[in-house]
Amino acid sequence: MTQYAIVTDLNRCVGCLGCSVACKAVNNVPIGNYWQKVLRIGPNKRSEASEWPDMYMYFLPIGCQHCVNPECIKVCPTQASHKRTDGTVQIDKSKCIGCQFCVMACPYGVRYLNGEEGVVEKCTLCEQKTANGELPQCVSQCGGFARYFGDVEQGIESFEGAEMGTERVILGEFAAPFAQSEVHKLPDVGNKPSFVYILRGEIWQGGGN
Repeated sequence: MTQYAIVTDLNRCVGCLGCSVACKAVNNVPIGNYWQKVLRIGPNKRSEASEWPDMYMYFLPIGCQHCVNPECIKVCPTQASHKRTDGTVQIDKSKCIGCQFCVMACPYGVRYLNGEEGVVEKCTLCEQKTANGELPQCVSQCGGFARYFGDVEQGIESFEGAEMGTERVILGEFAAPFAQSEVHKLPDVGNKPSFVYILRGEIWQGGGN
């Protein structure tokens, strides 16, 4: 079974917000709303005895995690929120009644009500692009080569990033080595988020594993 997702190499993310801007531009996201938010984690001490400059900080992009067992789908009374065969979670606007049950159920706070249209919106993982073999806009426009897209079932090493020259970068070939203990996900409350975050040598503060 296919499960499309994004892997973010947090050691390469510089917090430029390019992913947020690119997402808003290509998906016409309303002013004041974001499908992709970038949080700054830190600066924090590396240990209780640490003093400046022995600190660490990283940026954590958060959007819809396109969960394996989404809470938002469970509470939708009209089946507007649904899971596709590619593993992504989508919203059928023709069925959405704007009740916002899904907004309240999402563990990550990444859904919002579009007041003009009266429907809920969120990241679609650029289905209009991935259906044609393209990368999500936040991946193709990542200047730091921090974001990669692929099928979890094929292993994250196979995920593809932005083009370098004429070829897409492959995570397993391009990224610095990482241990399994350095692979993380956001907190799992039974929804099983599919997005993956790699963080080497620092303290993970995104919850989850």
